[in-house]
Amino acid sequence: MVRLNRIMMQEPGMKKPKIEIEEQQPRKIIRADKAPTDGYSLVVDGHFKSHHNTVEAAEEAGMALKNQYQMLQVQVYDAATKTRSMIEWPAPG
Repeated sequence: MVRLNRIMMQEPGMKKPKIEIEEQQPRKIIRADKAPTDGYSLVVDGHFKSHHNTVEAAEEAGMALKNQYQMLQVQVYDAATKTRSMIEWPAPG
């Protein structure tokens, strides 16, 4: 997407605006329907949700989600090994 900025020229007698084109930086788009290629992701009820750099951060986010909503199936997906590990809710003692 291109955004146009109008800047008035400083020369005397010139009243026409000068148009400059400013390029926006492309955004990194993370798709929920494709497995990530690096890091760790939370998989909630079979859908990729949040992305984390470490397994500890992903497990912490998964436990916080599982503590709030026990009925969810929460997994941590490791992109390097392409494996999933289930986050278990502690059984009542």
